[in-house]
Parts: sequence; structure tokens; C-alpha cells
Amino acid sequence: MKIVQKGLVEYQPTFEAMKAFNANRDEHTEDELWVVEHPPVFTQGLAGKPEHLLIRDDIPVVQIDRGGQITYHGPGQLVIYTMIDFKRRKTSVRHIVSALENSIIATLAEYSIEAAADPKRPGVYVGERKIASLGLRIKNGSVYHGLALNVNMDLSPFSHINPCGYAGMEMTQIADFINPCPTLAEVADKLTGHLNTQLTSKES
Repeated sequence: MKIVQKGLVEYQPTFEAMKAFNANRDEHTEDELWVVEHPPVFTQGLAGKPEHLLIRDDIPVVQIDRGGQITYHGPGQLVIYTMIDFKRRKTSVRHIVSALENSIIATLAEYSIEAAADPKRPGVYVGERKIASLGLRIKNGSVYHGLALNVNMDLSPFSHINPCGYAGMEMTQIADFINPCPTLAEVADKLTGHLNTQLTSKES
């Protein structure tokens, strides 16, 4: 699986690139993990409701084609887009979701942060606080979009929304538990390693 380091990039062109990659791929296209960081942006999923945007400010809102509601991306958050042909891998979307969750949990465990998935809500949580979000788009036997892990960022824009549609959802990040906080690059290296292992494992 190819790891593509894209750095700090605007959301809209990255979204267009994901759609183009998925539309143009064929049976020989290698699966990729895109490691990115975005300037401040709210993204509204297909199920998104306008009332979940509580405060309208100068942060742009982009309507996108993944599942789920509204979330926030900003500097200091690690975003990994999973460009995966799940039919070719003979696996299920549920397995991919579990692989993403388990990879985040394993990465956080390396920093002695005890996290867990919640079967009733997508994402990864430390206690009741959400530390990572997931959202996927399924099309033509492949998936795109992916995960966002809060590393060391300004969490205040999350208070402008009901994160993922949940009123009062409290967010957290790695920096709340570790001082000094590891770099985004270090966390990305650990997380992509776990993703490579989890996503290439056979479904049980």
C-alpha cells in the first residue's frame, strides 16, 4: 500500500483529487493512504443537517459525499484518506472500518492513551471524549475519505458544531495527555504502520 505525504493542503482540491482517483482507478491501481493536514474547514456529510452548524463564522463549510454529519478539520489534526479497492482485497467495508478504529487505538496505546471504539457511534473515544472521527464513501467497489485524529490543534471550532451530529460531544486530542506532544509526522508514521498491518490482514 502506497503512502502519499501531501502535507498541509486545502480541503476542496483534495476532495476533488480523491473523487478523480477513485473514478480513474482500475484493477491495477495500487491502494494508497494519503497523509494530509488541512487549513480550518467544516465538512458536511451526506446526512448532514444545517442545524448542526451552531455558529456561522469565517471557517468555510464544504458539502461532501461521505457518510455522516458535520465535522471540523484544522492544523494539528492528522487526516489519512484511505483509497482502497475493497472488492479486490475480498474484504468488507465493516472490516475496513474496524481496521481504521483498531489502528487508531493501537497508535494511541503506544502513547499510553487508553482509547476504544463505540459500537453505537463511529469514531474512537477516550472515555466519553472523542479523539478521532471516521467517514467513508463507497463507490465502484472502492472506498475513499478516511479518518481524522486530533493530535495538537485548536479544538475550539468543534464548539461551533454538533460534532458528527451529537450535541454536546466533547473532543480531546493527544496533546491533552502527553507533554511534550509528539509531532504530527511521528504519529502519522505509527498510524500508517498500523493501518498497513490492519488493512492487509484477512477478515476473520
